[in-house]
Amino acid sequence: MKKVAILNYDPKSAEIYAAQIENVFSNNIIVEKYSINSSPLNKPIKADLVLVQNEDVYEKTKGCIPEDTPIMFCYRTISKDGYYKILNLPEHSDIYILDETMEMSKDIISIIYEKGIRNLTLLPSCPENIHELKNKTVIILGESSMLPKDAKEIINIGSSLLDIITIVSLGFRLKLDYLIQNKDIQSSYSEIIPANYGLADLLGKFNITEGMLNVLLSIIEDGVIGININGIVSSINDKARKILEIKEENLNSCNAIDLLPSIPFSEVLQKRRPVKDLLLKINGYDVIMSIEPIFHSGKLFGAYAIMKEFGEAELKQHKFRTRIIGKGHKAKYNFSNIVGSSEEITKCKEMAMRMADSNSTVLITGDSGTGKELFAQAIHNNSVRRSYQFVVINCGALPENLLESELFGYEEGSFTGARKGGKPGLFELAHNGTLFLDEIGEMPLSLQSRLLRAIQERQVMRLGGDRLIDIDVRLIAATNRNLSEMVRKGEFREDLFYRLNVLKLRIPSLNSRKEDIPLIIESLKKAFNGSFTLNDSALDALMKHDWRGNVRELKNYVEYLVNLNIDKVDASDLPFYGDAPEDAPKPDMQQERFSEGSQLSPLEALREAAGKTLDSHIFVLRQLEKGFRENKRLGRRSIYKECECSNLFISEQEIRTILMNLERCGMARILKGRGGSVITETGLEVLNLLKQQK
Repeated sequence: MKKVAILNYDPKSAEIYAAQIENVFSNNIIVEKYSINSSPLNKPIKADLVLVQNEDVYEKTKGCIPEDTPIMFCYRTISKDGYYKILNLPEHSDIYILDETMEMSKDIISIIYEKGIRNLTLLPSCPENIHELKNKTVIILGESSMLPKDAKEIINIGSSLLDIITIVSLGFRLKLDYLIQNKDIQSSYSEIIPANYGLADLLGKFNITEGMLNVLLSIIEDGVIGININGIVSSINDKARKILEIKEENLNSCNAIDLLPSIPFSEVLQKRRPVKDLLLKINGYDVIMSIEPIFHSGKLFGAYAIMKEFGEAELKQHKFRTRIIGKGHKAKYNFSNIVGSSEEITKCKEMAMRMADSNSTVLITGDSGTGKELFAQAIHNNSVRRSYQFVVINCGALPENLLESELFGYEEGSFTGARKGGKPGLFELAHNGTLFLDEIGEMPLSLQSRLLRAIQERQVMRLGGDRLIDIDVRLIAATNRNLSEMVRKGEFREDLFYRLNVLKLRIPSLNSRKEDIPLIIESLKKAFNGSFTLNDSALDALMKHDWRGNVRELKNYVEYLVNLNIDKVDASDLPFYGDAPEDAPKPDMQQERFSEGSQLSPLEALREAAGKTLDSHIFVLRQLEKGFRENKRLGRRSIYKECECSNLFISEQEIRTILMNLERCGMARILKGRGGSVITETGLEVLNLLKQQK
């Protein structure tokens, strides 16, 4: 009879691990349990094998383990009941995993993520930082004496369990593998979530023998078939037998290379390189297959193929979409790539970060060159869709018929020149990810109705097709045009505008945040490997320049200076130097229109400036009046807070625009720095006039 010693932290876990082992090996193993938290170990352990919970436990007990006694480390997992408890938690929640140590907590987090739960943010915790769990949702593993008393919610998912790989390895190490092979391991452990080890890891990391491999193949959910160097089948599990339709009585003489020519075993054996993620049609099954060579001590022993039915591979489908559409549809940029510390850009980034947490449609507006796509990519990369595609289409760069086929795809033969087999549209290819519609204001009216239907129904139909395809796509649209004005003129569908204008993000122009120019220049210099310096005259010219092209224009100038290879840049070296029409200050046409010589009354001027946002302008004007009565100067943040209290959704960027409009109309004055804004006599007169009209 073999003896196994279990070394871990607490008695409860030791009892559970021992019960698992005894369930398989019955009376053939004696299990002794040592828990270092309850009773320190101070004498040598006598056992045929020592099962150690983790490296930390080993370091604390290695003095009591004889050098000639073999040890094994545990590989843990969780129960299916615990898994489903986690699965039912609200999406996008921050959840803390409380375990004996931070490393053990991280191990459990890895298992949860590997099992496909990606809609939660899981954070590790241990008894040492239990005081940080106040008002948090906490997951514990089984009974614990260290519970956060002031936690918001405590969810017990049951004690961690030994993974099947640990049980199987233990049996082979003790030469009790015949007991495993005589049991239905899969049914015995049907309530356990197995750790997601790849077969290559099993063969290499765990030194799996052929006997162990056969046992493990019976519990792997994917289909697996292994062959020797001559192509003869050496191992196969039930799932592979079902897919490949190989009868058990034919296995001894079955040559997989001849029988299964669609599987590139010969290529793998000849080139000694794996073939990854093939999509094959085998006996009516759509199968995703990878073939790996088997090496030991540098010698080739054969190969094995892992196969999964395509219908079971939903979580991997985005990888295949990536291959279909190429490498260009990944978001490269994050919020850290948006350079600037000004108040305007900081607030814009903060708002965009909040929008990233949502799944709603975003409409990004701003002048050309301000970085609208940069913000769109950053939003995607900070959303729950970050692992999927970020697909971009410029709605103004393609003719109408081509834009329609790109967005919605087409079936074979739907028009002259259509690709054989058809082509998926960008909506399909962005499934589970983000579709970025750049220059949405340029989309033809005839296409806008079809886009609206796709957004409403979450379904698309290819050109020439007759079936609806379900899509799960987040939309981000961008434009430098005034869509509200286009709606008023009938140039843009009003219903589509309101579908897109859910979360509105206005990107500030470079002229409104000129204090960021030195920082942006330094960042661009690094990108272009430049080393020039600016003298005072050059910097002064850059700060006074009218940046109609925004950051894109500045980027061009930096690239120009880097290519000139000038060490110290003077104002005369700048490409716009002496260009009077661009360098001179531009008259504010709207300010000129609403000056004293204007034929419009103040109220008419306000209505024309505000358009459909007149109510918002009047609300801000009333807040300024309130500040005037209380002898206060109001900043944008104060007005924003009043909007929130009044259940109005007006962003700080929109408030800034409103204040500028009010100043142009002579109804408010924006003071420099942090002086805030004040209402003028004209503004008070307009409010009195509005009260009289009621």
